[in-house]
Amino acid sequence: MIRLRRAYQGAPGDGSHTVLVDRLWPRGVRKEALAPDEWLKDVAPSPELRRWFNHDPARWAQFRQRYRHELSANPAVLEPLRAAAGRGDVTLLFAARDLEHNHAIVLKEYLDQLLAGHEGGNK
Repeated sequence: MIRLRRAYQGAPGDGSHTVLVDRLWPRGVRKEALAPDEWLKDVAPSPELRRWFNHDPARWAQFRQRYRHELSANPAVLEPLRAAAGRGDVTLLFAARDLEHNHAIVLKEYLDQLLAGHEGGNK
């Protein structure tokens, strides 16, 4: 199972594999306090896409499409997440304030679909 958690809430403490999925470290969070198992900067949206989106809900639909395109164009960045999900629960840590319009939501949806398709192909 893949879960989402805001980095400012700290590590979940549930034994899941924690992965920071932001390109930048969350402002004001001490590395010792969060201590993710992995920090995958390259799975985050490109700096250009992040600046264009600027957390504007009016751009959400187009952001989702563009970010999914970036993920599709670079599947290798997803391998650590696929591997971790194959071993157990994963918690994606993100810093965005908006809990409804952020890249971690898109990433989780993308991974859920990818993993469901992968599992379906092995049956």
